[in-house]
Amino acid sequence: MAEKLAPEKRHAFVHNGQKVFEWDQTLEEVNMYIELPKGVPTKLFRCTIQAGHIEVAIRGNPPYLNHDLTHPVKTDSSFWTIEDGEMHITLQKREKGKTWSSPIQGQGLLDPYAADQEQKRLMLQRFQEENPGFDFSQAQFSGNCPDPRTFMGGVRSD
Repeated sequence: MAEKLAPEKRHAFVHNGQKVFEWDQTLEEVNMYIELPKGVPTKLFRCTIQAGHIEVAIRGNPPYLNHDLTHPVKTDSSFWTIEDGEMHITLQKREKGKTWSSPIQGQGLLDPYAADQEQKRLMLQRFQEENPGFDFSQAQFSGNCPDPRTFMGGVRSD
């Protein structure tokens, strides 16, 4: 049932007509996906994740991304991998349940409708996590969706 509440699609951040990265989120993490240039050995790519900053680069070149994050992350459980020509960066949210409007501060923000849809999906994810015997995949909210971090006592952190 939890798979039904997983992100349906990735959000794309496009700058000057070029896709910079795609991203999605769950209650606990934000995932960034960067398509890597062909012909560059994977060992030359690097990613530095700090509590409030991320840098992605090819060794010996200026950074491709060098930005502050929208919200702080847990660096000890954030990581990156490369597979099938794509860098996948997993950022562990410091505040479980917080809805991010973008991974990068001030860049590629979700429009209000998409942000509301994300908050609703995360709230349903929270309900599913707290009530594993029930299927919330078809549940709907009417009106404004409450904040998953604070609704009814807030998100439980294990």
